[in-house]
Amino acid sequence: MKKSLLLFICVPLLLFTSCSNDDDGGLNPTSADVTVQDFMWKAMNLWYFWQAEVPNLADNRFSTDEEYTNFLAATPNPTDFYNSIQFNEDRFSFSNEDYTTLVNNLNGISKSNGLEFGLVRFGDGDDIFGYVRYIIPNSDAATKDIQRGDIFTRVNGTQLTGANFGDLLFGTNDTYTLGLAVINGNTIEDTAEEVSLTKFEGLIENPVLVSTTFDVGGTTVAYLMYNGFTRDFDNELNDAFGDFVAAGATELVLDMRYNPGGSVNSSRLLSSMVYGANTSDLYIRQRWNAKIQDQLSAEQLEDYFANTVNGTSLNTLNLNQVYVLATNSSASASELVMNGLAPYIDVIHIGETTRGKNEFSITLVDDAQNSYIYNSDREGNINPANSWALQPLVGRNENADGFFDYTAGLAPNIVLEEDLANLGVLGDINEPLLARALQEISSSSTKRDFSVQMPIRAITNSKMFTTTKDNMYLDKPINIELK
Repeated sequence: MKKSLLLFICVPLLLFTSCSNDDDGGLNPTSADVTVQDFMWKAMNLWYFWQAEVPNLADNRFSTDEEYTNFLAATPNPTDFYNSIQFNEDRFSFSNEDYTTLVNNLNGISKSNGLEFGLVRFGDGDDIFGYVRYIIPNSDAATKDIQRGDIFTRVNGTQLTGANFGDLLFGTNDTYTLGLAVINGNTIEDTAEEVSLTKFEGLIENPVLVSTTFDVGGTTVAYLMYNGFTRDFDNELNDAFGDFVAAGATELVLDMRYNPGGSVNSSRLLSSMVYGANTSDLYIRQRWNAKIQDQLSAEQLEDYFANTVNGTSLNTLNLNQVYVLATNSSASASELVMNGLAPYIDVIHIGETTRGKNEFSITLVDDAQNSYIYNSDREGNINPANSWALQPLVGRNENADGFFDYTAGLAPNIVLEEDLANLGVLGDINEPLLARALQEISSSSTKRDFSVQMPIRAITNSKMFTTTKDNMYLDKPINIELK
């Protein structure tokens, strides 16, 4: 039996014809208490990239509805159940109890105070301090006396530790007070200064934080700090490149040091703005699980460089090399840009080894008639008794050379860690990572000392506690026949 559908794997703006999955043998739970687990199992049985490697997701795992129901009921907590049916090497799939929150986050909308920061451990102990990476414009933090490079050690008077930072910084309290500290020599000392911050619903972050150009020895160099692949801001990204083109830029420093990823299509657009609107050149190729892969043509699996952005001509620099600033906080779609460009131009990576995330995901909800794919036009068809959403890894990307194996991260050509004692101002020519890139571009014989006094070894950062974390999601139309 074949069922055809037009699958648009995406967050809102979905076109889709209905389909159901018969691979599970028509299992029907005998209890309403396992509604959430039933949705999770069936959605993962169909879409999960490692479905064949997880015995409990096998098509023939259960012979009766009762056996199936007992399996689902054995793990009543939905989060625990979802974790139990994942492949043991899966580091990135996740669930959320409210699909609305997840979809909003994928579109760059969140509840936030606008402070983006990293967390670092004091030596070998359990105490932790935070440092400010940047402030989101038009946020609560943007109105307070706090800025990039500031250090905090306490929340509401309590020292941050590995055991309490989750509750203190990312818990249920929307307002908290940070106790600031300063660097004195090679130590960090508390001060009496405090800053109170409040999280608000609906903060929208434009990922194009800084876009400017510099004259470096007669060469016009463009600089872009891009902090998330958010498709609602593709036009703003294109406008930034339009400014670069108008300025006559012939070199680009692409700063993705804090970019955890996002839309695969936005990565394709960014790469096209760097390399060129060469629509006959392959950007990336997707690989799904066997159930899905066998139904897709080469045309459906392959993404080529683009020449338009939302119907507007794409602005491109047509470069043969790009300088990328990337760190361990650079993941998924950021790494995809670096890997997708590598067969065509020189990617000069300055910074640290990246996170190592090459799999893409889709958003799944309890809408069986739509094969569990989230569709904003079908929210009325989502089971009202189940608001849970899944964001499982469903495939991986490979570049035009067939390379995809960078789970250990992409290593830099030029190693340079951020310096807590000298973070610098983002977009300023003296900021160390940018300055190192400009030195590579410059023909000047004068070389700057880039010794790092206090290298930052962050254990985590604020973006990892958003709903989407370092997710990379696929958003393109696919015609598929499920047998």
